[in-house]
Amino acid sequence: MDEELDPSELGTQTYWKQAYTKELTNFNEHGDPGDVWFGEDSAMRVIRWVCSCGVGVDDRIIDLGCGNGYTLSELAREGFTNLLGVDYCTEAIELAEKVSKSEFPFISFKVFDIINDNVENLGPKFSLVHDKGTYDAISLSPQCAKENRLKYADQVSAMLKDNGLFVITSCNWTEAELIRHFSEKMKLKCVIPTPQFKFGGKVGSVVSSVVFVKK
Repeated sequence: MDEELDPSELGTQTYWKQAYTKELTNFNEHGDPGDVWFGEDSAMRVIRWVCSCGVGVDDRIIDLGCGNGYTLSELAREGFTNLLGVDYCTEAIELAEKVSKSEFPFISFKVFDIINDNVENLGPKFSLVHDKGTYDAISLSPQCAKENRLKYADQVSAMLKDNGLFVITSCNWTEAELIRHFSEKMKLKCVIPTPQFKFGGKVGSVVSSVVFVKK
């Protein structure tokens, strides 16, 4: 049984509201779209995998906790057309819409709380669900972290088509832990290789990217 993560302000909506308010101001004043969480290399490894996994360019794809919309813009650049980004932070959605509208106005964005809102409000089910960091933030919540993690897994399963793909990148949970967390609802498809480091005789990764298929 995995231990829960220590609570952090990164698990609170207040933190992200403040962070994206600042990033929105920076974009409005300087045109800076903001940070790419976990770095561009990590994001591009996942995007390259999505491009080669067999998902059609017109299949529905959703990015959970889309932030500034970087992942969706890069998928749009690769030819994907049916893209939705959701975030529970209004400021993040406003930023993502502003960043993407000139080049990719067809990307849709919606304020949506993955823990508390109804997935039926998102429309038809998705061929691919992507998450980079949102499950981490939920796991850092000062209140009901474990219950929220379980609810998250239920919600992801509910929004996926049968045999749909769930691609998750985490910096807080290992590959083995992620596999344990989601194996009840989904089966492991593959692990997307990430750069590894060796320290004290042990090999580890800075981030873990794992792909599941809905049973």
